[in-house]
Amino acid sequence: MKENWYDRHILPYLIDLACGIGPVARQREKVVPQARGRVLEIGLGTGRNIPYYDPRRVSQIVGVDPALRMHHLADRRIARSGLNVELIGLSAEKLPAADASFDTVVCTYTLCTIPDPVAALAEMKRVLVPGGRLLFSEHGAAPDANVARWQARIQPIWKPLAGGCHLDRDIPTLLKEAGFRTQMQSGYIPGPRLLSYHYWGQAEA
Repeated sequence: MKENWYDRHILPYLIDLACGIGPVARQREKVVPQARGRVLEIGLGTGRNIPYYDPRRVSQIVGVDPALRMHHLADRRIARSGLNVELIGLSAEKLPAADASFDTVVCTYTLCTIPDPVAALAEMKRVLVPGGRLLFSEHGAAPDANVARWQARIQPIWKPLAGGCHLDRDIPTLLKEAGFRTQMQSGYIPGPRLLSYHYWGQAEA
């Protein structure tokens, strides 16, 4: 389907702005510095995670994202970091990587937009080495019934405006269906309650 003017020229900058606000940045800071070795980042986008990687622990980052138009916004962050970063313009449901080829997978604010999140998570599991970890921070379904009802009500309007984002994905269930064992925290972070219920932590196959 051909992209419209909004998707090409406005949406990438709105997403970059939203993904850089303070509460979201603090969530990134909780998980990204734990990455080590050869890292696969799902949905690298504009490179918002790049400043949080520890260059002493990371040997290479391979960033996968279907939105190549957003990668030019990541160039400055990658250049400043000095990290070895390779960008691949693909979605995550079928990763061009061998089994057990990454020590860490990082996935932040991405599962909400992937068309088939369970397939993508299964691929993340496949490419992790034995003992490797998936590090994640995602917004998703709120446990409060009133908030959940409003998430469902506005979802049809929200999705096209926010690049395919789903407000109400059940992150723990998706991880479980893909075969991951998780150490997870959850709760509201500062911001609108429809958007601010978060799940974060690490998962192993």
